[in-house]
Amino acid sequence: MCGIFGIVGNPEASNLTYLGLHALQHRGQESAGIVASDGQDLRAHREMGLVADIFNAPVLEKLPGNAAIGHVRYSTAGVSQLKNAQPLTVEYVGGQLAVAHNGNLVNAQELRTQLEADGAIFQSDSDTEVVIHLIARSKQPSFEQKVVEALSKVKGAYSILFLTDKKLVAVRDPNGFRPLVLGMVKNSWVLASETTALDLIEAEYLRELEAGEMVVIDETGLHASQPFPPTRLGRCIFEHVYFAKPDSVLFGTSVYETRKEMGRQLAKEQPAPGADLVIAVPDSGVAAAIGYAQASGIPYDVGLIRSHYVGRTFIEPQQSIRHFGVKLKLSAVRQVLKGKRVVVVDDSIVRGTTSRKIVKMLKAAGALEVHLRISSPPTQWPCYYGIDTPSRQELIASSHSVEEIARYVTADTLGYISMEGLGSAVGDKERTTFCTACFSGKYLTGNLNPGATSVSESNPKLATA
Repeated sequence: MCGIFGIVGNPEASNLTYLGLHALQHRGQESAGIVASDGQDLRAHREMGLVADIFNAPVLEKLPGNAAIGHVRYSTAGVSQLKNAQPLTVEYVGGQLAVAHNGNLVNAQELRTQLEADGAIFQSDSDTEVVIHLIARSKQPSFEQKVVEALSKVKGAYSILFLTDKKLVAVRDPNGFRPLVLGMVKNSWVLASETTALDLIEAEYLRELEAGEMVVIDETGLHASQPFPPTRLGRCIFEHVYFAKPDSVLFGTSVYETRKEMGRQLAKEQPAPGADLVIAVPDSGVAAAIGYAQASGIPYDVGLIRSHYVGRTFIEPQQSIRHFGVKLKLSAVRQVLKGKRVVVVDDSIVRGTTSRKIVKMLKAAGALEVHLRISSPPTQWPCYYGIDTPSRQELIASSHSVEEIARYVTADTLGYISMEGLGSAVGDKERTTFCTACFSGKYLTGNLNPGATSVSESNPKLATA
């Protein structure tokens, strides 16, 4: 996962991009970058680290112009190094170009091998650079046509921004895996991964880009087209489960309300008779826990406190950091938990190690019983479209029953929401507009090397956006 932001027609483009990236920081904490255009030149600044630590007034003053794009990154494969920080910038026969990409191209390694055989020289490990090479080699007359030809050769997830000295182009893949929204602030067009970025800069939310849509913004205004044929919608359901900020409107619905509805469905399907209180694993479990409490009639309370000086452990790139972060991130409220039978609601179980530590922490704080409830179905398959899930062997639900997982995490009981319940919560009862491959193993872009057990095995060299 990553976050992208773009703005056109504003003299404070880089400053507003900085604010937009700050709002999208939850989507990536490894690196951040901004590229601005003054109508003649592109100027870029990228560093490893957090947005607030990278950009200050002197840095932003060196990024003048009325248009800018930005990116916050975390990698699902490949190295976490500055060379892979985005937006990527190049000069080619067509001029200057910057690209910011959120997603994962599942055939990038194949295309890269072909390009290298033809003499292409790559400067990064990023799958995004494959798109740049395809654009540079296109013989199409216009930049927009070059983009369409390049993207017609890739498969997978992409919400992507292209910035030249004269225009900004935004494209969303035909399945619509990753979100991308359009807004306006003071006669300036804005594009962002989530509406929370629009809210921060007081931009008006206009609409979500359609799957397969391309938007071109230049001196003549905004021009929308649908260059890619319709296909089966595959909006990432895990965005609603975990990744997006609760205050965002995603795929047309409120993330907060959707998560509360997941909790309500979970309470109907997986009740916990006799429990004294409902608590959440903060922050992504809070809305679902509130919904669970509302539907069950069991009081909601705060039993776990999250430190706001530790990042989201799920997206940290190093396993050692992920495990150590559990201890730093959460602390139990003994006064709330002591002598209580507790329902604890979380968004997912991946390896099970975090859940095990949380359950043990709650019992050590005096909880008599711990009933773990999960607002998504068992995660059994790796994601090839940009969410950081490990190899299938590391996914505990791929090889263990619910009862076995409950024993491992030391919970008194364990219950997951059903696929039907999740579909109902997100407004897709027939489950035909969301990608649920991480739960079902049904991938939407064909053969994804089923013999591979992880994203890195399928694309061994590539860092994803």
